[in-house]
Amino acid sequence: MIEFQNVSYTHSKGYGVNNLSMSIEDGGFTFLIGPTGSGKTTLMRLIYFDLFPNSGIVKVNGLSSETINRKTIAMARRNIGMVFQDYKLLSDRNLYENIALPLHVLGFPIRDISSRVDEAIELVGLEGKENHFPDELSGGEQQRASLARAIIKEPDVILADEPTGNLDPVASFELVRLLETIHETGTTILMASHNYNLIKGRGRPIFELKNGILRVR
Repeated sequence: MIEFQNVSYTHSKGYGVNNLSMSIEDGGFTFLIGPTGSGKTTLMRLIYFDLFPNSGIVKVNGLSSETINRKTIAMARRNIGMVFQDYKLLSDRNLYENIALPLHVLGFPIRDISSRVDEAIELVGLEGKENHFPDELSGGEQQRASLARAIIKEPDVILADEPTGNLDPVASFELVRLLETIHETGTTILMASHNYNLIKGRGRPIFELKNGILRVR
């Protein structure tokens, strides 16, 4: 479960989030909408324990921002996959190497890495692109590669921060459908977007952030 209890985090130019309380159940799929600068990225960084609240408590999978330490942060992040709007793929590594990187960092055996990467590539529909470098892929392909890298650890939670922001409408729809397919395996997903038309009518909870204040639509 992801839980915020009266959480505030202040940037130099104002609130990132302001006295925010919410919860997302295990296995849920929740959309987070709001304009640029509304606090969506701040909220996700708090879940990832990349930021810590000025007041209030963030709890993720039983770990609390009040008591977590460096060792348990690393453990928490093993169970969280991040998908970024700007992909964050390494330009000097091919698709296979980019997707495999988290498993190398975690010390997985080579034979396990190979099978996991093959499964992730197949799931996101990038078979045959293994040796392509990021600049040889379309925006939609790069974003699917970013998603494959996020799921390679088999995380409990996926945080997708504006993953369709640089994609055309068709690629955006396909990415949301891919996230829904991954969600069907039991993965908890929180996806941020400023495009309400993309996510409305999908039968998912929608949280709206505006000036750091949350409401449920």
